[in-house]
Amino acid sequence: MNITAEHAAGNYKSVVDNGRDHDVVLDLPAALDGDDEGPTALELSGMALAGCISTIWAKVARNSNVDYREIEVEVALDQSDGAPTLTDSEAVVRVDSDADRGRLQRVLDKTMEACPVGRLFEQAGVETETTLVTEPLPSNGTP
Repeated sequence: MNITAEHAAGNYKSVVDNGRDHDVVLDLPAALDGDDEGPTALELSGMALAGCISTIWAKVARNSNVDYREIEVEVALDQSDGAPTLTDSEAVVRVDSDADRGRLQRVLDKTMEACPVGRLFEQAGVETETTLVTEPLPSNGTP
């Protein structure tokens, strides 16, 4: 995996490329003299965690024969007491499914064990508390 970043324009805007023809714009908010044209790198780490959880959930659920209609992952990052980086994170995983709550919790547990971004957070000493919420979710139109 080879990632590149290039300062593109403006004060702090960078374009980061994953080497597979996908790129993301990173920037700082206006309050930090940026042009606010994308998330900060630290925000992107939280976005990566949320995306990792939802992607790995789909794989684990499929492999476990657990059906669900929708999943939504909300991640809150904490940078408490003026710490230079993240100190904690919380992931609320909302699932619309008829499956037994125990099965859904096992899928979530396996997801967190397998999620490489979650493991990076853990290795960095950033604990992620996960909460499973089972409720009907409005369909976003994607399977």
